[in-house]
Amino acid sequence: MKILIIQTAFIGDVVLATALVEKLYVSHTSAEIHFLLRKGNEGLLEGHPLIRKTWIWDKQRSKYRNLLRLLQLIRKEQFDWVVNCQRFASSGFLTAFSGAKNKTGYAKNPFSFLFTRKYSHVIGKRGETEFLHEVERNQHLISSISGGNAANPGLYPSVIDIEKVRVYQGRKYVTICPASVWFTKQLPKVRWAELINKMPSAYTIYLLGATGDKELCDEIIELTTAKNIVNLAGTLSFLQTAALMKDAAMNYTNDSAPLHFASAMKARVTAVFCSTIPQFGFGPLSAESHLLEEKEQLYCRPCGLHGYRTCPEKHFKCAADIKLAAFLNE
Repeated sequence: MKILIIQTAFIGDVVLATALVEKLYVSHTSAEIHFLLRKGNEGLLEGHPLIRKTWIWDKQRSKYRNLLRLLQLIRKEQFDWVVNCQRFASSGFLTAFSGAKNKTGYAKNPFSFLFTRKYSHVIGKRGETEFLHEVERNQHLISSISGGNAANPGLYPSVIDIEKVRVYQGRKYVTICPASVWFTKQLPKVRWAELINKMPSAYTIYLLGATGDKELCDEIIELTTAKNIVNLAGTLSFLQTAALMKDAAMNYTNDSAPLHFASAMKARVTAVFCSTIPQFGFGPLSAESHLLEEKEQLYCRPCGLHGYRTCPEKHFKCAADIKLAAFLNE
């Protein structure tokens, strides 16, 4: 069986979609699994032992020309199954016209009327105690060939990745990933500094992120009194970051990609939810995980599924009022 999984959204979405790879490998050990993602995210799957081939869509240059070229190549592969984890037209187009015998995706996709099977994608609401995680929603897409419970996502740092971060593991440490693509998903830098200032001096604190997050991390450091803090933003690859997070005493992250790195590595994690809520289905999956969020039922939270560039209500209380002291058991 030859299977293509499509997930060309953000980094965290790709990580969560790797749960399908894990599940399919268990139920169909001889299956040939391929994975299609957007250019820039391919480092997540580098050396992945369960994926035969990674397909890359360059969405930044000649977006639609590259999409048509991809479609031609996909059709030549003669896939048995195409599993589409997205609800957008471009991925639906690839799925619908892939030539695969079986085409599975979400009913909200504009091309779903051409899919062999389609499933609903239901987002949880505030206050609900029973809701689906994204890996469980994705699991529905392969339920006809791989039943049972959803698997957890998985990332596979190489030996070189593990050796790269060993230099930072000489003493106990925690990691903090303070940035997010969306402002309202991101705990403000003064709050991160407040958290850091309450941490025991026995721990080294590593600030992690992309090159573009380096300035934010420097600004956080300037607001702290900590002496044992290191800015590693832009220093490590995706898989090196995951390798460092694996053995941390704790990883602190927004509702963003590093949270899912922790889940994939079964690492300890504390997830900060500002404008979004865990009921959306993107919370931590690690055995030791914690949620840090404003407990007051704000009328404006959640304000959106993905967050905004600024707080729509101008007060950002969902982040400003989170009780860090209570969380640290002071």
